[in-house]
Amino acid sequence: MAEKEKKARRTENAAQKYWRETTGELRKVSWPTWPEAWRLTQLVLLVMVVMGIFLGLMDLLGREVVTLLIGAK
Repeated sequence: MAEKEKKARRTENAAQKYWRETTGELRKVSWPTWPEAWRLTQLVLLVMVVMGIFLGLMDLLGREVVTLLIGAK
């Protein structure tokens, strides 16, 4: 029977092997619970807003510095 399994695996094409290995790896994943996923989503959104404000302020500051250096108004 072990020889039969070896032969079956040898005749597997690349797509079958990929699918078998992918599903095997996905079984090992520790998926977050809904409360954990929602908390992490909120954290990502908060970081995006903070970084957006920070980058906007840096752009404004950079524009003002360049305007002062060029002397154009």
